[in-house]
Amino acid sequence: MIDQLFEFVQNHLLLSGAFLVVLVAWIAYELKGSNSGVSTSEATSLINHEDGLFLDIREVKDFKAGHIAGARNIPQGRLGDRLKELEDYKEKPVVVVCKHGQSSGAAVGQLTQAGFTRATKLKGGMTQWQSDELPVVRK
Repeated sequence: MIDQLFEFVQNHLLLSGAFLVVLVAWIAYELKGSNSGVSTSEATSLINHEDGLFLDIREVKDFKAGHIAGARNIPQGRLGDRLKELEDYKEKPVVVVCKHGQSSGAAVGQLTQAGFTRATKLKGGMTQWQSDELPVVRK
């Protein structure tokens, strides 16, 4: 089996090289992404002990259907226009919450560019929050 693998690599150097490049790029991408964000327990600790903010970037109707207590809702599409509302949190933890934890990365980037030094995302978003059976406020 191993002999066949070595023979394949020798006979298909270009294909094997391309595979290795893609593999290394994928691993680097995964490692970079795995360090971003905080778990639900880490987020709760940041908010409670360091006077941080949950920033929910989902649309208003999703926010009203269920959100984290004390979270502020600014839909992602309007975040740039409403950054002044968050000025008090530039040096404090801001945990960005979306539905699944995927679109909050862009909002974290936008906050970081605007000078928010401790912006991070909630890994898994509201889906993870609810999976962990943490409290949700409904309006």
